[in-house]
Amino acid sequence: INSRFEMKESGLRLREITDKMATGTATEKPKIVWNEGRHRFETDDHEAFIEYKMKNDGKVMDLVRTFVPPSKAGLGLASHLCVAAFEHASEHSFSIIPTCSYVSETFLHRNPTWQRLVHSEDDSKNLKSSI
Repeated sequence: INSRFEMKESGLRLREITDKMATGTATEKPKIVWNEGRHRFETDDHEAFIEYKMKNDGKVMDLVRTFVPPSKAGLGLASHLCVAAFEHASEHSFSIIPTCSYVSETFLHRNPTWQRLVHSEDDSKNLKSSI
């Protein structure tokens, strides 16, 4: 029974994504906003987000959690959230610790050009020596 339900659920999910793509909602670039007070980048409806913690005296952004509600899965929101965070880090000369598994295991593998911002222990030594 569970496998039938899962297959039916999967089929419905695929149909929902296909419908969104057909109507254009999947291809529209979502509006991502920086919510500095909550330490996250989020969709303008606040439903999907990527959370961060600042470390090393504000020079390192630790991306700790990405969340996209099931109703918005499959639209590429997690990737858009990551791009917003990485662009912000780049503009402010921050490095990034990809603690969130989506960032480390999916986003960076699909977008290797952002790897240049990933924090390394050498970065920490350079920060400490410059203080």
